[in-house]
Amino acid sequence: MQGANRSTVTEFILLGFSAFPRLQPLFFPLFLLMYLSTLLGNLLIMATVGLQRGLHTPMYLFLCTLSLSELLYTVAIIPRMLADLLAARHAIALPACACQMFFSFSFGFTHSFLLTVMGYDRYVAICHPLRYSALMGPRGCACLLGCSWAGGFLMGLVVTAAIFHLHFCGPNRIHHFACHVPPLLKLACGHGVQPVARAVGLVCIAALLGCCLLILLSYASILGTILRMPSAEGRRKAFSTCASHLTVVVVHYGFASVIYLKPRGPPALEGDTLMGITYTVLTPFLSPIIFSLRNKELKAAMKKTFLHKLYPEKR
Repeated sequence: MQGANRSTVTEFILLGFSAFPRLQPLFFPLFLLMYLSTLLGNLLIMATVGLQRGLHTPMYLFLCTLSLSELLYTVAIIPRMLADLLAARHAIALPACACQMFFSFSFGFTHSFLLTVMGYDRYVAICHPLRYSALMGPRGCACLLGCSWAGGFLMGLVVTAAIFHLHFCGPNRIHHFACHVPPLLKLACGHGVQPVARAVGLVCIAALLGCCLLILLSYASILGTILRMPSAEGRRKAFSTCASHLTVVVVHYGFASVIYLKPRGPPALEGDTLMGITYTVLTPFLSPIIFSLRNKELKAAMKKTFLHKLYPEKR
């Protein structure tokens, strides 16, 4: 009966950029250009891997799938964010908020799992080259990709179900530009909020730290193997195959750690919004650039696929 007397929230108001009223006109073209560059970069990587038969290897299959997960992650958040920058009212219905959280967490954790799989791929290729064909054959690759996607969607389902199982009966203003967990937890009411907050935080941090630890172990073994190589050219070539992936891992987990491992303190709308932008807009924007510039084989394949078709006289 007590629950029946409480008003239930049916929509939320996203206040993510209300702290920067004068900068909102600048944010829209900036974020739009970064978003379009992110889409173009990931689509170019996917198209290049698909069209170039020489790139039909496990490493580039994982990279193509990584680009797909990143593209879907940005689609789940950024178009809505751009629309809110132009809209006078920033309301989002509760079901739409739950869908956004589910897909953003699903694709975000799939991205993390795929980065871990790519680290394992480089570990097998460098540390156990004779077993590479057996371990990273079609069945092995399909299993790793399937586990990454299944794990990502399981994480999205667990987090979303836990958050929206709570009751929202008070204020409906989310101090973020998306349906993010911490600001939503502040709006929930009832006795089960703190246990859910601790459980969700523990699951997310455990998953991220677990992926990060596996990648670190992979690269520790890779580094040991590279240092034992007698040829300087062999060491350079082995390390070059890992450089782009390692750079993206540092950027990805660097920004993720700022968001999930930051010390608790008084709420700060400006700080939460800026940190959210780094992980939602900046990281996806940088990833295809890093892979395109630091992977010589991919860069050459892109030129062969697209530049030579635009300028056939340069063949």
